[in-house]
Amino acid sequence: MGIITRFKDIMAANFNALLEKVEDPEKMIDQYLRNLEEDLGEVKKETASVMADEKSAKRKLDECTAEIAKMGEYARKAVVSGNDEEAKAFLRKKADLTEQQAVLQGQYDLACSNSQKMRQMHDKLETDIASLKTRRETLKAKVKLAETQQKLNQLGSGIESAGNNMAAFERMEEKVNKMLDEADAMAQLNEAGASDDIESLTQKYDADSKASEVDDELAALKAEMGLA
Repeated sequence: MGIITRFKDIMAANFNALLEKVEDPEKMIDQYLRNLEEDLGEVKKETASVMADEKSAKRKLDECTAEIAKMGEYARKAVVSGNDEEAKAFLRKKADLTEQQAVLQGQYDLACSNSQKMRQMHDKLETDIASLKTRRETLKAKVKLAETQQKLNQLGSGIESAGNNMAAFERMEEKVNKMLDEADAMAQLNEAGASDDIESLTQKYDADSKASEVDDELAALKAEMGLA
């Protein structure tokens, strides 16, 4: 997910440049939009990759689930045939697959979360770019107005421009809001499901009881089939 960090840095750098470089603000606005469109291309690639990971994780989980059902069916057939040892072998395999299924489920849940966050980021960036494009001419008009105001100030009118102060305040407010939005987005992307330490302890004791669990399941299966 390194693209997220790079994207955040690029966005911050472009925004600061737009505020600080006053040689040609109109060109900076156009360049800022071009940079955003390039960033969108990178985000599209990363989003596609994360979505592919989600699909792969789902496929593996579904295959494991199907295999568990298959082992259960084979165990039933072995019991009907009177082959208890073969039935136990199928049940042991089923138990192993059930453990694997839990791991695959966790991987799939994480892949789904990452995919959702990337899609949200992609959609927000597309929306922001579309909004900036519609506002571009208005922004350029404001730049012209600001330049005119600066020229008037340089003529030595001696009157402090309230409009210029307000424009500076709005730019700073916009910069602070952008920083807060970036921090919030990064906090959401960095969220991860915490693993429970109790799992390591339960695994220690589950191994010894695995054989008896298979025997118990076999007995239950026979009882269900009326063969006890």
